[in-house]
Parts: sequence; C-alpha cells; structure tokens
Amino acid sequence: MITPLTLISHHLCPYVQRVAIALAEKQIPAGRIYIDLADKPDWFTAISPLGKVPLLRVGDDVLFESAAICEFLEDAYPQHALHPRDPLRRARHRGWIEFASATLGDVWGFETARDAATAGRKAEDLHRKFRQIDAALDHAKQDDGAYFAGTAFSLVDAAFAPVFRYFDLFDRIADFGIFVGLGRVQAWRAALAERPSVRAAVTGDYQERLRGFLAKHDAYLHQLGTGPGEPSARQASA
Repeated sequence: MITPLTLISHHLCPYVQRVAIALAEKQIPAGRIYIDLADKPDWFTAISPLGKVPLLRVGDDVLFESAAICEFLEDAYPQHALHPRDPLRRARHRGWIEFASATLGDVWGFETARDAATAGRKAEDLHRKFRQIDAALDHAKQDDGAYFAGTAFSLVDAAFAPVFRYFDLFDRIADFGIFVGLGRVQAWRAALAERPSVRAAVTGDYQERLRGFLAKHDAYLHQLGTGPGEPSARQASA
C-alpha cells in the first residue's frame, strides 16, 4: 500500500507514541504534525470525532483511536508484523494492550495528584497493575527475549513503552516503590527504553514538557521536585 500518511500528534500523548512506534517498527514512512490540545485548531476539530489525538491521515481519509490505527497498519502493511499469527495469542495481546490503557489511567491519577496521600494511593494502584503484568510476562514469553513475548517486538511492547517512559522522570523526583520486587517488569522496561523506535517516538524536550505539565497541574510530584527540604516520597505518603 503506497498512500501518504500523516500522524497528527501531541508532544506528551502516550497513545500517539504507540502509533509512532508501530510506524517505525514496520518501517512505514509518515509525516507528523503536532497540535496544542489546549488550543485546538479548527481544521483539527473538524476531522477529529472525539477531539483527541492520534489521528492518522491516510490520503484523503482520517483514522482516529490508536488501537484502530495500529490494527489498520497491521492489515495494510503486513511486513514486520507486530501481532502474533495465532488467533488465541493475538487475542491475549489485544487484552494486554487494553490493560496498558487502564494503567495509563492510573498514571494520570498519580501524576496529577496534588497531595502526598493521594499520590501514595495512586502509587499503590500502579504497583498492583505492574505486579499483574510481571506475572503475565512469564506466561507470554515464547523464548528468552527481552520483550513481552520474547525476541519478537509486538504491539503490547508499543503500548507499554509510553507507560514506562513517564517514570524516567518520576523516578528522578522521588521513589514511590512502584517497581520494587518486579524484576521482570524492570528488565522489560529497560529493554524498551533502548529500542530505537521507542526513543524516537518523542521529541528531545519530552521531559521538559512533562515537567511543565506537572507544574501546570500543581502536582505533588512538581512540589517534590521543586520544594526545599522535601521529605522522601515514602515518608510523605506514610
């Protein structure tokens, strides 16, 4: 399929990152346009049914929702497949992609928490989520590779890489113990961080923009990162 593709993006959106990673892994060329979701241009609201990113322009057509876009890429560009061929395994992978979306909901609650108690509860929710995926990694692997299913990079990896990326900054601010005792998840996270498609899915100022997001929301993480003499996260949330 040879059709001009353009990915409509926002710098911090993890769902945009999923599509960008899939495009890179499948070696599909695509243009990219960034918009400000706080000041959406008229042309964007006219073509986005939900007013959200990502959108993928496919010639004169427009696709929305990251899951639908990634499924389209798998169907239209079968090279470098990111889904297993086996229907049962493919269905399981789709389930874990949805689990990644649910985890992003907990990340939102954690990063926008405005006090220690709320941040501590949200950290516990995230730890429970990651504990579930840590156990699932044992069953999903087909070999000894570093990714969700082994050596083959999949759409599950593309879905979780943006989740883990948040913690590259969060872990520098404070230790909430979210990944304590989760060796498989920590190894997976490290492997994804080194993947070229994952690294290239965001611009070089991603962490600066994320810090700006925390400041705009007066987040507890921002308070920890800027306040003098702040207690550790574990002390603050005890």
